[in-house]
Amino acid sequence: MPQWVKNCVKFGVCILPFSADLGATSLVFSLLGIWKQRYRQISAYPLHWGLGLFTFWLIFTTLFAFKPIFALEGIFNFLPSIALLAAFTIFFNNFARLHQLAWWLILTSIPLVFLGVMQLVWGWETPFFFRPLGIQLIAYGNPDGRMSSLLMYANTLAMYLLMTFVLALGLWIDTYQVWRQDSKKRLLLPLGILTIAVVGDGIGLILTNSRSAWGLGLLGLMAFALYLRWYWVLGGVAIAIGAIFWAAWIPWGQDTLRQIVPAYFWTRLTDQLYDDRYVTALRTTQWQVAWEMMLQRPWLGWGLRNFTPVYQIEMNVWMGHPHNLFLMLLAEIGIPGLLILGGVVGYILFGGVKLLILWSKDSYSLHKSNLLSNDLFYQRRQRQHLLLFTYLVTFSMFVFFNCFDISIFDLRLNLPGWILLSAIAGIVYRYQRRLQLF
Repeated sequence: MPQWVKNCVKFGVCILPFSADLGATSLVFSLLGIWKQRYRQISAYPLHWGLGLFTFWLIFTTLFAFKPIFALEGIFNFLPSIALLAAFTIFFNNFARLHQLAWWLILTSIPLVFLGVMQLVWGWETPFFFRPLGIQLIAYGNPDGRMSSLLMYANTLAMYLLMTFVLALGLWIDTYQVWRQDSKKRLLLPLGILTIAVVGDGIGLILTNSRSAWGLGLLGLMAFALYLRWYWVLGGVAIAIGAIFWAAWIPWGQDTLRQIVPAYFWTRLTDQLYDDRYVTALRTTQWQVAWEMMLQRPWLGWGLRNFTPVYQIEMNVWMGHPHNLFLMLLAEIGIPGLLILGGVVGYILFGGVKLLILWSKDSYSLHKSNLLSNDLFYQRRQRQHLLLFTYLVTFSMFVFFNCFDISIFDLRLNLPGWILLSAIAGIVYRYQRRLQLF
C-alpha cells in the first residue's frame, strides 16, 4: 500500500471532526488509491458481493419511490460508505493498524471536549471566516446549555464521544496491564494521555445531556467490567442506575433520593427540562409513522429520504428522519433491504465474536498445557483479544445509538462508524480460514 494512501487515511480520520469537508476529501483520495491498487482483491471477497447486492437494491427501490428525486439524493448517503467499507476492509487487515486507528480517534476527542467546555463556560464561538470550512463552534451549545463543540449538535457530539470513550477505555486497560509488567514504566505518557481521554470524554458525555449516550456509556463500562470480571464495578454501576431511576420515577422515598442524586440527571430522564415538546416531536410518534409506512409498502418501501415528505403530509410538520435507523430502512427500502444490510453487518460481527471465542479457547489450552503466561505469543494474543473486543463494543454502541437517533446523515459520525466496521471486517478477513466463514 503506497505511503500517501496511509497518510490520507490518517489525515482524514484526524481532521474529520474538525472539518467534515477536509476529512471526507482526504478519505476519498485514500479510497480511490486503495481501489486502484487492490481492485481484484476487493472484488474477490465474497462478503463484498453482499454489498453489491445492497447497492443494486437501493437503486432498484429508487425507481419505485414515492418521490424518486429524494430517493436518488438518499443513495449518496450510502454509496460512498459502501465503497469505503469494501476498500478499508483490505486496508485495516492487522492489529497494528487497528491500534493506530483507535489512537487517532481518541486524540481528536481531547480538543473537542476542551472546546466544548470553553463553549459552555465562556461562550466561545468560531469566527465567521471558519464557517465555510465547516468549522463552527456555537456559543453555549446547541441546543442551548448542552455541549455540542465543533459537531454543532449535542447528540452528534454525544455519539462521537461515546465512540472515543469506549476506545480510550479499552486502550487504557491494555496499556495499564502492560505498564504494570514493565519494570522501567516506559508507557507512563501514553497511560496519562489515555487517562485524560477517558475522564474528559466521560465529562463531555455528561455535559451533552444525551440520555441515550449516558445509558450506552454505562453499558460500555459494564461490558468491560464483565470482560475483566470486575464485579464490584457492575455492582457500583447498578446502584448508581437504580438510584437515578428511583429519583426519577419511584414515589416511595423519592424526596430523599432527589436530595442525593443531582437534579441534572433525574430531571432529564423525566423530561422536566424539556416538557414543552409537541406530540409530533416525540420519537414514539415518529416511530409509529415509520412503522405504518412499512406496513403499507413492506417490500420496496417508499424510497430513501421519503420519510420526510410522508411525515409532513401526515403530521403537517417537517421531520428529517424517524430517530431509528432500522424503522427508517424498513419504511424506505422495505424488509428485503434491511435484511441484506443486516446480513452483511451481522456476518462481520458474527465473525468477530467467533474469533474472540476461538482465541479464548486457545488461551485456556495454553494454561491447561502449563505454558508460562509470560510467553510472548500468549501476551500478544491477549492484547489482540482485548483490542478486538473493544472494537466490537464500540461498534455495538453505534448500533444501539441508531435505535434512538440516526448517524448516517452526519459525515463525522457516518464515516467513523463504517471505518470501525471495516476494521472488524479486516481482521475477520485475515483469519477467515480459521473461522471458516467464507
